[in-house]
Amino acid sequence: MIPVTILTGFLGSGKTTLLKRILNEKHGMKIAVIENEFGEENIDNDILVQDSNEQIIQMSNGCICCTIRGDLARVLSDLGAKKRAGEVDFDRVVIETTGLANPGPVAQTFFMDNEIADEFLLDAIITLVDAKHANHQLDEHEVVQRQVGFADRLFITKADLVDEAALDALRHRLLHMNPRAAVKVVNFGEADIKEIFDLRGFNLNSKLEIDPDFLAEDEHAHSHAHAHDEHGHTHDHANCDHDHGHCDHEGHDHGHHHHAHHDDKIKSFVFRSERAFDPNKLEDFLGGILQIYGERLLRYKGVLYMKGVDRKVVFQGVHQMMGSDLAAKWQPVEKKNSKMVFIGIELPQDLITDGLTACLV
Repeated sequence: MIPVTILTGFLGSGKTTLLKRILNEKHGMKIAVIENEFGEENIDNDILVQDSNEQIIQMSNGCICCTIRGDLARVLSDLGAKKRAGEVDFDRVVIETTGLANPGPVAQTFFMDNEIADEFLLDAIITLVDAKHANHQLDEHEVVQRQVGFADRLFITKADLVDEAALDALRHRLLHMNPRAAVKVVNFGEADIKEIFDLRGFNLNSKLEIDPDFLAEDEHAHSHAHAHDEHGHTHDHANCDHDHGHCDHEGHDHGHHHHAHHDDKIKSFVFRSERAFDPNKLEDFLGGILQIYGERLLRYKGVLYMKGVDRKVVFQGVHQMMGSDLAAKWQPVEKKNSKMVFIGIELPQDLITDGLTACLV
């Protein structure tokens, strides 16, 4: 299987700088770069002399580059055919999306098209975020929020243009939108290529990495019996059953008044429980949620404790496409529990957490 990395980020976030580096550095990898561009900042203007008849250009370090203005599935199957025929040689693919693109449909290509799914494996979506302009872009453009929500890894670029407090506030904001993506401040002069590839963001494995700061804030929010929302209304969370992992509210502002509150449409929440799930109830409930809210669900993943199953059950998905698998056995020393993270657009958090709680044994 040929691993594929999707590179996304708004205009000016530094994608072209990163790509130039990939295309020029002596890293010994044969990479096919697909530019899914609409001509707004083509890399070929700078480093490629584009021959209009030739779709694939061989780079000095063994990379190949092709610019497409058409259908991604077609280009991937052409590349696969050329590789099988020995016409081109590459070990992995990087797709650079246009800065205005929603990465969702690009990711879905790898699940919907069987021919592509048999040959190519989606490794990760990497989103670049421009430290200086990110807050404004996130406020103005929902597509930028989607790029953050889909990410397996977030790279903050141009951090030298803002102060430490602004950087910290931005990291917090990204964390609430997507707590499962590692956030790293980078300077593409010396970013390690290893941090870009083989992240296995779409693998079904029993590692569910959620930023510990996010979970700590969750706990912090729980310690207030009365949490105020933006309108000053009081919600009584005192009836939350902590042991049962119910109502893992985000606690956006509780105890974090130094961070500006952004009412982002894309938010995330985590559900945790030490009680087992009833497999049939959970399957029915998740099926219903995906049918109704699938388009608004960007990414979701869970490691589950199921009644009558001695292994961890792992599930994850993009929109309505969900996969699940049995993972490692629960070890005698492990405390059995379920942990799920949902990232989406204006999701009904209470409805989902209540529904999940109702599926517990």
